[in-house]
Amino acid sequence: MEGNKITFDSIDDYISKFPPHVQEILETVRMVIKEAAPDAKEKISYQMPTFALHGNLVHFAAFKNHIGFYPGPNGISEFEHELSAYKHAKGSVQFPIEKSPPYDLISRIVKFRVAENTERAAAKKNKN
Repeated sequence: MEGNKITFDSIDDYISKFPPHVQEILETVRMVIKEAAPDAKEKISYQMPTFALHGNLVHFAAFKNHIGFYPGPNGISEFEHELSAYKHAKGSVQFPIEKSPPYDLISRIVKFRVAENTERAAAKKNKN
């Protein structure tokens, strides 16, 4: 069944596969991430839109009933209180598709992840 697997070449390609109202949400999430992490590079990883800066920063994806946002375990635990209104797990959170995602919170989580990845990269560089 491997031949039936959908693959995406870019974030634009990924977003284009969804209905217009979902595309609008995904484009806004993308813009918020770009503004919070202007040096991050866009790519597709795990067949999801991904931003990378000194490694993967965040992923996001659309599903039938929610937008999945994946800032890793530290991104979730750091903002646990503010994310308590949403279904979340160790490294992910689900924003219901019928509501506007908390774009300000997404921005703050991305900025936290930028700082975290930048610190880790600097520590690794200083170690060498």
